[in-house]
Amino acid sequence: MKKSDISNISNAESVERAEESVRSSVQPSGKFGGKADRLFGADPAGLDESARGIVVLVIVGVAVGLLSGMFGIGGGTVIVPALVWLGLTQRNAAATSMLAIVPTSISGVISYATCGNVDWLAAPLLFGGMFVGGQIGSWLLSRLPELVLRWIFVVFLVFVVANQISFVPSRDQHIAMSALTGVCLVLLGVVIGILAGLLGIGGGALAVPALSMLFGASDLIARGTSLLAMFPNSITTSVANLKRGLVHVKAALIIGLVAAVTAPFGTWIAGAVSPRVGSILFACYLCVLLIRSLFVAVKATRSARASS
Repeated sequence: MKKSDISNISNAESVERAEESVRSSVQPSGKFGGKADRLFGADPAGLDESARGIVVLVIVGVAVGLLSGMFGIGGGTVIVPALVWLGLTQRNAAATSMLAIVPTSISGVISYATCGNVDWLAAPLLFGGMFVGGQIGSWLLSRLPELVLRWIFVVFLVFVVANQISFVPSRDQHIAMSALTGVCLVLLGVVIGILAGLLGIGGGALAVPALSMLFGASDLIARGTSLLAMFPNSITTSVANLKRGLVHVKAALIIGLVAAVTAPFGTWIAGAVSPRVGSILFACYLCVLLIRSLFVAVKATRSARASS
């Protein structure tokens, strides 16, 4: 073999090693998130994927399942702050939360439906509006600044807490369906869908009190109907987020599958306690979350002003 051939082979190997080094440097780090997923693309970087991080994801899944079953929510109010704490941006955390809500809501719907606590007509009307609103919310999510998203989340929590404290639903009422009721359900769905896509929540924290206060549903029917409407909306919004590369797929699956296992236990608790006790428990949880979210938003605002 000529010296020139040996030199060419050596140069080619050097170029190949350099290209491999560049490829590895742009991929996100982590045990199970370091390589690009062929179907969805690489997961967003930043998430703590150590053993500690995985344990936190599992614990979050357990909590989300219980809360989803108890209150008819998707669990985004738990998932988003936890993912931000583990290193994701507010935007990626919100998008990842929506995907995690899919298996959670399926499990919750089955649990409520077996007890007859789902309004099968109100749910598709609510979803029709949520579908449109979810696309708007997903579009806004990819464009609004991080600081704006944090403050929107704080305002949303204040609204929900106020509703939980001031209103006690009945357990014996049903939705009286009419043409006007149907239109109002669709409009409510649009509002919920925008918030869901924007904040990474299923929308149950708004849908449940609204169905009880505005449409006369019992607390259990409101929760079951909310979860049923939430399920397809979570799918459509997640598809939009996946196309934009905003979702950490593996983290969403860990949380969602664990939550799907524990959601039936939350449903059992919801039926065992009174509506008033359920509202107080939910309000207490949201108050803790509100204090933390407010602290983070104020801190981020001060940092932004200091750097500008």
